[in-house]
Amino acid sequence: MTPYVLTVDAGTKDLRAADHLLRTLASELVLPEGVFGCTHLVRDERPHVALSFALESERARTAVRAGLVAQGYEVTDGAPDEAGRAVLYPGAPALTGTLTVADVLSGSAIDTVKVLGAQGDPAPDMALVTRDHVRPQWQHGRLVLAVMPAVGGTLVPFENPDPTPCCADH
Repeated sequence: MTPYVLTVDAGTKDLRAADHLLRTLASELVLPEGVFGCTHLVRDERPHVALSFALESERARTAVRAGLVAQGYEVTDGAPDEAGRAVLYPGAPALTGTLTVADVLSGSAIDTVKVLGAQGDPAPDMALVTRDHVRPQWQHGRLVLAVMPAVGGTLVPFENPDPTPCCADH
């Protein structure tokens, strides 16, 4: 990530709402190419999700800060943690449909794909069914996409785009 990072803590309650807010803010602010927009789980007396924007220059950070402040958001420097979940990142819009692992790595900012419970990396020609929802996480300065085996010898991102809410059947 870049050193030009801002955090917006709007008290968002869940990841879906945070994703929506992040995308809305990015659209309203007309962010420059190369921006990383991440969500961060904040575990304090009021658990919630904060947002961060990593920009490529001080000038871009200043402009984004001004836009956020003008909308009434409180903005701080830096990221809440180093394990952000990337929603906006270079190449993300193209990660739709079914792609190979090699396509994901060469066409986006994702550094590595890791299959949960498996040793080693998946084969470059292995199919990844994106479900149009690819949310890698920062781990030790690298953007890592966790995936799991799926039907037909394919892979899918670990994060489900439409999770069943807890206690939905109660």
